[in-house]
Amino acid sequence: MTEQPDVATLSYEEARDELVEVVARLESGAASLEDSLALWERGEALADRCQRVIDDARERLAAARDAVESPEDAPEEDE
Repeated sequence: MTEQPDVATLSYEEARDELVEVVARLESGAASLEDSLALWERGEALADRCQRVIDDARERLAAARDAVESPEDAPEEDE
């Protein structure tokens, strides 16, 4: 296998696309046992990266939603 970028530096789209390639290579059954194990490990790392990016995005959306909906942050009205 060739030198690959660190999974932590990949965007969601890059990690997802590489994961699709890894799965296709594993499903083809053409890789040796050693290569298959390396592909599996890489696939696990890529899947974890995708999940972390999704989880972070959900947290950011929830924080943004809470900031908009929070009455504590609303300016007080003068009557």
